[in-house]
Amino acid sequence: MAAHRKPSQRSLGGNTARTAATIALAGAATATGFDGTGHADPQLSPAQVKAKVDKLYEEAEVATEKYNGAKEKADKAEERLNSLRDEAARKEDRLNSARDALGSIAAAQYRSGGLDPALQLALSDDPDQYLDGAAFAERAGSRQAAAVGRVRKQLREIEQLRGAAHVELASLKSRQAELKRHKKTINGKLGAARRLLSQLAPDQRAQLGEAGGVGLHASRSAARDLGPVSSSGTVAAPNSRAAAAVSYAYQKLGSPYVWGATGPDAFDCSGLAQAAYRSAGISLPRTTYAQINAGLRVARSELLPGDLVFFYSGISHVGIYVGNGMMIHAPNPTAPVRLAPIDEMPFAGATRVV
Repeated sequence: MAAHRKPSQRSLGGNTARTAATIALAGAATATGFDGTGHADPQLSPAQVKAKVDKLYEEAEVATEKYNGAKEKADKAEERLNSLRDEAARKEDRLNSARDALGSIAAAQYRSGGLDPALQLALSDDPDQYLDGAAFAERAGSRQAAAVGRVRKQLREIEQLRGAAHVELASLKSRQAELKRHKKTINGKLGAARRLLSQLAPDQRAQLGEAGGVGLHASRSAARDLGPVSSSGTVAAPNSRAAAAVSYAYQKLGSPYVWGATGPDAFDCSGLAQAAYRSAGISLPRTTYAQINAGLRVARSELLPGDLVFFYSGISHVGIYVGNGMMIHAPNPTAPVRLAPIDEMPFAGATRVV
């Protein structure tokens, strides 16, 4: 009979382990490729890197505007919650005062012994005075009933306020969770862009930072030629408020881009637009999605300094038009607030703030 032998088992240190490791590494590479956070192909040209980085910045800006909108709603929910809590506290103070007054009335009745009115009249040394007092007591009883009614009403109002506060608190928590999600998305996109840019030489990164925009020195020089307050009169703002907004934007040239910032020292794109018009006494909404509806829509051929110009199909970027086909905007983390042509991004529409 032939001897039956167990098939030999390979150790984990052999080919099986190597195969498992290969599969694991392939899976990891695939995963990083899908979430957009893996290292870029080192063979990418600077132009390809720029295209990928621009796309990441566009996606980050979409998330930034969603963050700004959620934060605006969260701030309003917090204001309403605090207002409800303050109103409830004031009503509770009035309720406590009313309860104290009722307690004093009850104590006085207890001290009087609650004698039958007929017996009190029989024992009274001065029946006329007693009758006057009885009439007063009846009126006091009516006032007491009214006081009890007011206390009950205050209790109902306080419960309603507490219910409304509970709803606002739930809304606030929901907005805060939304903020956290958008913040994670923004940081992920910006981190991926930084990793792509880190593969370029310093001079290549500098070239990409200047691409599509005018440097700070050139921007300030252009301000003297293109500004709405220049003596040439070639570019006129439609009104003094638009001129003030453009002037503010020029003053902020070189300020850093920080997502979620509204000034005075750093801005994101919609934050700069909001701050510029705030300086002119006009309150704009916080997000690009709302800002495009904050005035009169104008055609590209009719643009005047101070008009807000919007870009991309999702209306995720905004600049302040300053004339001659140029705008001032907060581009992205690689570049400060600067002067740039409106042709550098896909034009989506324009609004004149009136």
